[in-house]
Amino acid sequence: MEMKDFSLEGKVAWVTGASYGIGFAIASAFATAGAKIAFNDIKQELVDKGLAAYKEAGIEAKGYVCDVTNEEAVQATTEAIIKDFGKIDILVNNAGIIKRIPMLDMKASEFRQVIDVDLNAPFIVSKAVIPGMIKQGHGKIINICSMMSELGRETVSAYAAAKGGLKMLTRNIASEYGQYNIQCNGIGPGYIETPQTAPLRTPGHPFNEFILAKTPANRWGKTEDLQGPAVFLASDASNFVNGHILYVDGGILAYIGKQP
Repeated sequence: MEMKDFSLEGKVAWVTGASYGIGFAIASAFATAGAKIAFNDIKQELVDKGLAAYKEAGIEAKGYVCDVTNEEAVQATTEAIIKDFGKIDILVNNAGIIKRIPMLDMKASEFRQVIDVDLNAPFIVSKAVIPGMIKQGHGKIINICSMMSELGRETVSAYAAAKGGLKMLTRNIASEYGQYNIQCNGIGPGYIETPQTAPLRTPGHPFNEFILAKTPANRWGKTEDLQGPAVFLASDASNFVNGHILYVDGGILAYIGKQP
């Protein structure tokens, strides 16, 4: 193995929902490794926000408005990216939502919305890019899973159901399309410092204390902690890694917790 196996030089990566947060961090790492970046978000204002962030970081990126739950829109965006860049080598299914509602208080429509964004959309987008990957003889798909792919917790029934399903979709894509030199793997982030988690990370907040007590690393993860694993799974260094979920959680899943 040579270090060039970790290079993404000449590759084109599409990262969904990558205007900020985890998606932005992963796309930025890909760009540093040599990839060209395409990203989408659901609104033009979010795409513009992303474009400004990439420009500030010195990264060339092209943004597209696309609702990843809309099959026609996804197909049109896939065609636009291929027209603009010539191909798609890497797909990261990052776009997602969470609704923290006790199951008995959750409407079926709210449950369906989470499933639609967090599970149906990765199916739709993967389905759109796989034919091109088959044609070119290689491809990398990375699904952003979760510790909720393995664990349950109060108030996240829809999210856990979706992320558990995404784990199995990851394995099934690997099973069906590994023969075409397509590797589909997942990354399961632990609790990460993002704008969405900021209210929970206040010192003294019960949830903050809960996470620190459950994490052997004794800290929240940073988006930068996901960059190395993402580059590995997008690069030739992982060509014989398929159907695997790489948990980047500071050790939470390995830990039973502190003794009272």
